[in-house]
Amino acid sequence: MSAFQNFKRAGHWPTLLAAFLYFDFCFAIWVLNGAMAPFISETFALTPAQKGFMISVPILAGALMRFPLGVLAQYIGRKNAAMVEMGLIVAALGFGFVFVDSYDEVLAMGVLLGIAGASFGVALSLGSGWYPPRYKGLAMGIAGAGNSGTVLAVLFAPPLAAKFGWQAVYGLAALTMLLPMAVMWIAAKEPPDREHQSLREHVSCLFEKDGWAFSLIYIVSFGGFIGLASFLPTYYYDQFKVTKIEAGQLTMLATLMGSAVRIAGGALSDRIGGVNTLTGVLVLVSASLLACGLAGDSLVLTTLLFMLCFAAFGAGNGALFQLVPLRWPVTTAVAGSMIGEIGALGGGFLPNAMGQSLQHTGSYLWGFVIFAVLSLVMLVMLRVVQIRWTRTWAEKGGRARAATTPDDQDPVSYQRA
Repeated sequence: MSAFQNFKRAGHWPTLLAAFLYFDFCFAIWVLNGAMAPFISETFALTPAQKGFMISVPILAGALMRFPLGVLAQYIGRKNAAMVEMGLIVAALGFGFVFVDSYDEVLAMGVLLGIAGASFGVALSLGSGWYPPRYKGLAMGIAGAGNSGTVLAVLFAPPLAAKFGWQAVYGLAALTMLLPMAVMWIAAKEPPDREHQSLREHVSCLFEKDGWAFSLIYIVSFGGFIGLASFLPTYYYDQFKVTKIEAGQLTMLATLMGSAVRIAGGALSDRIGGVNTLTGVLVLVSASLLACGLAGDSLVLTTLLFMLCFAAFGAGNGALFQLVPLRWPVTTAVAGSMIGEIGALGGGFLPNAMGQSLQHTGSYLWGFVIFAVLSLVMLVMLRVVQIRWTRTWAEKGGRARAATTPDDQDPVSYQRA
């Protein structure tokens, strides 16, 4: 309890709450087409490859929009950027409710849903910006737990689509965005760590090896999370012949595990180091994905394995973003957006790989195998680059370096800075 009180006093918890809700509701909107994919696929009689592509479009669009939003946030502030984005999301959902009535229009709607996927870097930087380095992993884990929005999407979208039609869900989703907009407007305060720098200085992480190393690892941890979470309703519906609503409920079990463990991943990384945590994560992801592919005939075993896999994804996301503010302490929003952009692009790969695997081999196995191998490749890379990381900007294992200033030692004075 004492540790929690210290954490609470160290920053501005209303801003952290607003960042969590902002990311949570945006994430739910981002994966809306994936949650409703069995309904959309049935309406337009889509092939496996078309299903995979349809699910990947919002992921890819959101990835490409993350970096521009992160840059915008550096100039107008993270709170203002979040408000602008949520206003655009409401307009996009209104378009979906009124105009979407063909497969091509669903793809166009997927691009618009990508606006919601751009929220990642801004949400995490806004939520953690009030906290000193030793608490940033936990603060980012709490803000990043907004990827539990996947749970909202897969739990509520299918029954609403069954009752009112899947197009109507877009309109209902627009109404839900009013809650995070109100909380952001009333409760959030712009953190004090904003600096006025040139565009070149903002995007400097694009030209550094560390930026690309982080991005490639994030392809596995976050790309795997968003890609598999979006595809699971289709996988359950096709593989096990469950109902569309049951497919969403089963997906919810896995994604909820990943969202909850993200907080633990950030806190654990503050304690033992992000590098150590990521090492265990990548091993677990590879093993569980391969096991998921081989357990395709057992619904119970597959679901348990997916829960284990998503727990690893969640811990990996928290661990990686414990390291980001240590490496880029004054440009966390832009660095996070760039890393998130590449990672989410990797998420677009997984649904396509699964769809192509089924269409060309009659099984989803090879989609799982390819991503499991990619996890092992990233593990080897991590063990190589961490040698330099722990010599330059992090302690052994990826922990934050010891505080050297009074402001770093006293969380209250850091808050007042």
